[in-house]
Amino acid sequence: MKVSYHGHSVVLVESKGKKIIFDPFIKGNGLTDLNADTLEVDVILLTHGHNDHVGDTVELAKRNDALVIAPFELATYLGWKDVNVHPMHIGGAHTFDFGTVKLTQAFHGSAYTEEESQKIIYTGMPAGILLTLEGKTIYHAGDTALFSDMKLIGERNLIDLAFVPIGDNFTMGPEDASIAAEWLQAKQVVPVHYNTFPVIEQDPNEFAANLSGKKGKVLEVGESIEL
Repeated sequence: MKVSYHGHSVVLVESKGKKIIFDPFIKGNGLTDLNADTLEVDVILLTHGHNDHVGDTVELAKRNDALVIAPFELATYLGWKDVNVHPMHIGGAHTFDFGTVKLTQAFHGSAYTEEESQKIIYTGMPAGILLTLEGKTIYHAGDTALFSDMKLIGERNLIDLAFVPIGDNFTMGPEDASIAAEWLQAKQVVPVHYNTFPVIEQDPNEFAANLSGKKGKVLEVGESIEL
């Protein structure tokens, strides 16, 4: 199984012929190496409804006939746009043909902004995502503050690879993300959600170096990890 990072919070998992992408913010993402017009995906996992996470979901889902898995309100909104959706909610898990998805809590907002009409569409609660496949568990924290139940997530799940935001301002900063990494007890921790915009500029290498046990791993855009 190959897991690659593509700027902001975009993570691509390739497993047994399936391509599963988290939060595909591509157009408008100056850091990504992906092309939304040619990218092939089978499954889209969304943590919440902010535009820089929903990104190119509708286009990708329609062109690839991909399944979109998201919190209920966000899935409902996308379903109205003729996208194939599977709604879930926090605490719930479901086993698909590619693996098992479970939503965890996250402390953030979740709304889609329609700029032209100046409307903000409520899209339910934000979430983190536990993805288990090929006997490995990947945790994508989504956008979140530090919260103490990360200890419980770490205690109840053997996490092989965790993606945690470090950008600050909108999410945890590096200091809180370091605590999150300890609580999650993941074997490897990769920082995400940084440097896309000036207000979230951070040094990912410094963050990774400060984690105990040499478990911090910075992935350059397009770089991958084999699990």
